[in-house]
Amino acid sequence: MFSTFIHILKSGGPLGLYSGLSASLLRQLTYSTTRFGVYEELKSTFTTPTTTPSFPLLIALASTSGFLGGIAGNPADVLNVRMQHDAALPSSQRRNYAHALDGLVRMTREEGWRSLFRGVAPNSMRAVLMTASQLASYDGFKTLILSHTPLSDNLTTHFSASFLAGFVATTICSPVDVIKTRIMSAKEREGLGRLLGRIYRVEGVGWMFRGWVPSFVRLGPHTVVTFLFLEQHKRVWRMLHGEGERLGEKV
Repeated sequence: MFSTFIHILKSGGPLGLYSGLSASLLRQLTYSTTRFGVYEELKSTFTTPTTTPSFPLLIALASTSGFLGGIAGNPADVLNVRMQHDAALPSSQRRNYAHALDGLVRMTREEGWRSLFRGVAPNSMRAVLMTASQLASYDGFKTLILSHTPLSDNLTTHFSASFLAGFVATTICSPVDVIKTRIMSAKEREGLGRLLGRIYRVEGVGWMFRGWVPSFVRLGPHTVVTFLFLEQHKRVWRMLHGEGERLGEKV
């Protein structure tokens, strides 16, 4: 990870660390908004004054939300991978997208609209795993903490549950992240089975957790900050709308 950091600084300067920022923001606006919105709406639908969704049901709801989010965010995800991978390519092979909108237009014009959904199958699978392991595990860890420790529904509980959720999500999604990156950054199409066979022959089983540390460095803090803000947002929203305590969530 450190050697990659130095290489990016040398080749692209400090701004090189933010390659693909516009695509990353577009991805969050499409992918994250869809999966969080759908998950919260489904969870509310299955919550009654006397019961909350079981953990298996939360996994099912999160998986559905993640699948829809993966499809919605796929074009921006392809752009994000390409723009971040550009620095590792020879100058003659770089795409040099100016920003996310430029990338969307050029991809559609040069490669057709289908290129926006390249890798949508593994990406959607990854989104299912990510949302189930992140959102459902967060709610599961939060319930366990509230039930088996003296902690109340406060920032300490939110931080602890979100940190554990980030660890689980990084570990579960690592193999799919590797596959997704290889497919989306490829110049030519390659079948999933053929790709897996080639990676296994060259790298062995270790390929599944290649890049785990930088992934956790990114996803861990991202998960913590996301859920801390989400909990406070929900708290303020309920206060503004005059709602009292909901089952399992104190205002």
